[in-house]
Amino acid sequence: MADDVFKALADPTRRRILDELTDRNGQTLFEICGRLVAKHGLGLSRQAVSQHLAVLETAGLLVTRREGRYKFHDLNTDPLEHIVTRWLGPKTSKAPQTPQTPQTPESTP
Repeated sequence: MADDVFKALADPTRRRILDELTDRNGQTLFEICGRLVAKHGLGLSRQAVSQHLAVLETAGLLVTRREGRYKFHDLNTDPLEHIVTRWLGPKTSKAPQTPQTPQTPESTP
């Protein structure tokens, strides 16, 4: 599954789509295409954007829901959280330890 996430994130267009879903979740294909043109100057066809969305969905980075004849796309950050905890481990509240400097006789009062 992590391989799918990295493959999905490797493409700058897919990263821009994720950025747009971060700005406003629950967009239709039409809305995503419009935002990519307006904000990024990307004049991709709806079919091309749809293929990018399919890769993101396969990686688990977005989920879709249907309401009537509309299909909405929602960001899912769970795969990213899994990767982060894999390498960074769980967050702890411990402050990082710094090595103490040994005192020399000249530095003592």
